[in-house]
Amino acid sequence: MSPVEILVGLAAACVALALVARHAKVPSAVALVLGGMVVALIPGMPQVDLDPHIALALFLPPLLQASAYRTDWEAFRLALQPILLLALGAVLFTTAAIAVTVRMLNPDLPWAAAVALGAIVAPPDAVAATAVLKTMRLPRRLVTILEGESLLNDASSLILYRFAVAATAAGSVSFADAGGAFVLSSAGGAVIGYAVGRLVIFAARTLDDTLLEIAAIVLAGFASYIAAELFHLSGVLAAVACGLVIGRGQHEVLSARTRVESTAVWNFLEFMLTSLVFILIGLQLRDVLERLGAYSILDLVLQGLAMSATLILSRFAWVFASSGLSQVLPRRFHLDGAVLPISHLVVVSWAGMRGVVSLAASLALPVGFPGRDLIIFLAFCAILVTLVLQGTTLGWVITRLRVVAVAEEDAAKWEASVRRSAAEAALALVERRLFHGRVLGMPDQDMLREFRRRAADARQLEAGPELAMRRRAAKLRLELEAVQAARRSVLDQAHTLDIELLQAIEEEFDFEEGRLHRSLGEAEHARG
Repeated sequence: MSPVEILVGLAAACVALALVARHAKVPSAVALVLGGMVVALIPGMPQVDLDPHIALALFLPPLLQASAYRTDWEAFRLALQPILLLALGAVLFTTAAIAVTVRMLNPDLPWAAAVALGAIVAPPDAVAATAVLKTMRLPRRLVTILEGESLLNDASSLILYRFAVAATAAGSVSFADAGGAFVLSSAGGAVIGYAVGRLVIFAARTLDDTLLEIAAIVLAGFASYIAAELFHLSGVLAAVACGLVIGRGQHEVLSARTRVESTAVWNFLEFMLTSLVFILIGLQLRDVLERLGAYSILDLVLQGLAMSATLILSRFAWVFASSGLSQVLPRRFHLDGAVLPISHLVVVSWAGMRGVVSLAASLALPVGFPGRDLIIFLAFCAILVTLVLQGTTLGWVITRLRVVAVAEEDAAKWEASVRRSAAEAALALVERRLFHGRVLGMPDQDMLREFRRRAADARQLEAGPELAMRRRAAKLRLELEAVQAARRSVLDQAHTLDIELLQAIEEEFDFEEGRLHRSLGEAEHARG
């Protein structure tokens, strides 16, 4: 089969497996991985090789950028301490725990190689986290912590992984050099991502073309990732920083039409890329099994179970230990001003699904690396166990522990308050414009009178189109200004709003503004 035929077949399989997951009420990531494993074992099926470098460069930038693009910056900033405790502390602690466990089971394996395995499987995956969490209704701060962790932990684990690989080749590595390189790689990647994001924001102000603006935004993630990697900096943090900058500036810079159409583009890209990631993971089963001829099945099973258990338990240990540690630090590990409850700590601990980064990093190990085949197998075990076990039971755990979002009544009151202030801002502008006599005609308030006015306008248009079109254009311009005033009122409160509520209300404004722009364009075109 040609690469094009394989790609089309995989895309069709993604759609089919997503439907199966929906009917079976399981996370689509689980169905895709298991489906890929089944396909891989079918006799006569072509082998689909996953080039690790291409996988990281193709899948990570847009998916990380999309997650960062939707991130509530203010909530992210306020939760930065717990996010860093997980993205840095949990990665280091898990790496050490895995290295010790694997070294005990394989005394001949060099310590640096054991650390490399720990770094490979330590970070929960951003793609997997998003794929599972988007179906859950969790407290917003808890989601911010989990998604924030998944955005940053890939960078820390990949940098640690690179030094472990280098130490294996060289025989030793300086911890001081490693620490300095970590800071340089992280800061440099973030700076490049910020610069690319600001460049896109500047371009969006001048392009005035929806398709070009969306293309620039999508390409920005790839550009920041590739630029950072060229300078041996963190491409992961570059893509994340780029997404945060563009996401924060979108409300002021992008037009309503661009925001509406870019949402559809991002939804499609995320679905296809995420689906391909997980089905490709499953398809690697045949290749993984072919590498293990020198090991007994019992030995492999025991090592896979031991490592997976260590992986899960070490996260529990770190989350609970760090929650106690954070209480003595300046900014507490809290939710809405309180110490994070035990039930929430359990959810954070259980939400540790691994994914494409772990598999790609293991496949990228140099040929001849000590224990390479075993490391690839154990990385595959980590992905399979965490996705199937934790991914399918996370919803049950959340339900049993009653970890839910803000009460519907409170959320409804909050939304009503925001909508009231927006409506009052729009009304104030209309009244101000009308009282100053700057609008032709007075719009009616009663629905029946509104429809009668529309009929009268149609008759006037037929009898005297010039005046009717002037009146219609003036009314549309006033309505457009009213919508824009309402939008500004909401954006003034953006730092206090839940990001989902902000996006929902702004989406309504976007659709209304788009309708008015089209109608106004038609009216002015008819006049011209």
